[in-house]
Amino acid sequence: MTDDVAAARAAAEEQSAFSHPPVAPDATAAYGDHPDQVIDFYAPRGSEPVGPTALAPLVVVLHGGAWRAPYDRRHVSPFADFLARRGFAVASVEYRRGAQEGAAGGAEQGAADGPQVAGRWPDTFDDVAAALDALPGLVRGPLPQADPGRMVITGHSAGGHLALWAAARHLLPADARWRTGGPAPLRGVVALAPIADLAVADKLDVCGGAVRQLLGGAEAFAERQPYADPALLLPTGIATTLVQGRTDRDVPQAVAEAYADAAAKAGEVVGLTLLEDVGHFPLIDPAADACAVVAEEIAQLAW
Repeated sequence: MTDDVAAARAAAEEQSAFSHPPVAPDATAAYGDHPDQVIDFYAPRGSEPVGPTALAPLVVVLHGGAWRAPYDRRHVSPFADFLARRGFAVASVEYRRGAQEGAAGGAEQGAADGPQVAGRWPDTFDDVAAALDALPGLVRGPLPQADPGRMVITGHSAGGHLALWAAARHLLPADARWRTGGPAPLRGVVALAPIADLAVADKLDVCGGAVRQLLGGAEAFAERQPYADPALLLPTGIATTLVQGRTDRDVPQAVAEAYADAAAKAGEVVGLTLLEDVGHFPLIDPAADACAVVAEEIAQLAW
């Protein structure tokens, strides 16, 4: 396949994924005071009703977008709705992302024209940790059908990185503000085209230098990497599957493979599902066959 053909196909995949109108949640709850510290909830609405004695697994969705402000949870809401229609209870987490370069006001200014910075250190990590810690209490009211005891985290691209990181907080350095006393009560993690190994992703210049920006720049990279890189936080002891398109031009297959290799060296088996002729965005596109594969991978861990 020529580069022109590959680029055209990738563009068509992205257009398809972003062609779906946002799906409004059934409820939204705040886990903090910032406008981005919210969680959208989607009630399970599969073909078979979920009764009071048949609670639905809870799927936590962390959206991607290179940790940059213009990409919020709205673009992944059709995917969240897709999972809800498969019978899952869904919690879609928003978090603070990078602002316009030079802006003083934070992520809410990120939609303005101009270069966008990836992530906000330490705010992005503060938010993901706080959201996961608050979720079991927050979910009871809006989603009484949900079973937090059968929880799976999934995330796409930058959200895949955050999903893997959230599952590994018990392995963070002892002085990390986000460290937990033990593994999270998860059934598993399904990371979709994740930026799973920050060092490899940085070498490949994934998303135009987003990894280095996430950690605060070149000078801070080495110091902060042990607190942020899932590939250094192994073995987690939590069932983990990576789903990756072989023709992904945004987050190449090599990034997922590097994480799986690091896990193997740490004595942990991580599933790696490679999809032929699939790029970056079909994994969250309800119109794509790859999205059904993702739902099945989640189901294998959740049910």
